[in-house]
Amino acid sequence: MIKQICVIAGGKATRLYPITHTIPKSLIDISGKPFIYRQFEIFKKNGINKVVLCLGVLGEKIEEYIKGENSFFRNFEIFYSYDFPVPLGTGGCILNALKYLDQNFFVIYGDSYLDINFKEISSFYEKQNKLGLMTIFKNDNLYDRSNVIYRNGKIIEYNKSVNKPEMNYIDYGLGILSKDAFNPFINQKNFDLEEVYKYLLKEDELLAYEVNSRFYEIGSKKGLEEMLNLFKNKIHT
Repeated sequence: MIKQICVIAGGKATRLYPITHTIPKSLIDISGKPFIYRQFEIFKKNGINKVVLCLGVLGEKIEEYIKGENSFFRNFEIFYSYDFPVPLGTGGCILNALKYLDQNFFVIYGDSYLDINFKEISSFYEKQNKLGLMTIFKNDNLYDRSNVIYRNGKIIEYNKSVNKPEMNYIDYGLGILSKDAFNPFINQKNFDLEEVYKYLLKEDELLAYEVNSRFYEIGSKKGLEEMLNLFKNKIHT
């Protein structure tokens, strides 16, 4: 079982201005607790006890909050990796944090709330000899623009910048990567995680794991509203 996760939480969150002028989106309040606390609740439930946080603008506020809430976070082994003031991109920040990472690790975006079974995904990955895994969801452009063509258990194409009718699936927001997946990027500075996934796909090193429950995110105002409603409903049920 993979017990480490890398959280990419270094963006400026401009889509949430003015909320994120003074706090990172990881600290937005969700029913009395910052969003990052809600993410860690899921990690704990899934047996994830090692976390690497890739931080950027206002990232020191996340570190201060976690260290101030020691009663909850003390059961985790947490490392902080900064790429501010020079952004390294969603791929470059992981490369920058490799020294803290195990050979195989989960990766999640800092605005994703994915209440699913990580253990099943880890088991699926560990039974096969590949460098990476992408979780996917049949989205049909419903919650965000779909970006994956998936057939017969395999990803055929992944592209966030084009929109094709055959793209019924979306990158769900949780992956597993081997450190070796970054070997071709070792001399690069700023690059996107999309480039890593595309490289793995080209080399037939990318597994697909289909998830059937929808994702939640706070990267947009609409997503934040849906997230708040999710927790409001949890309280009243």
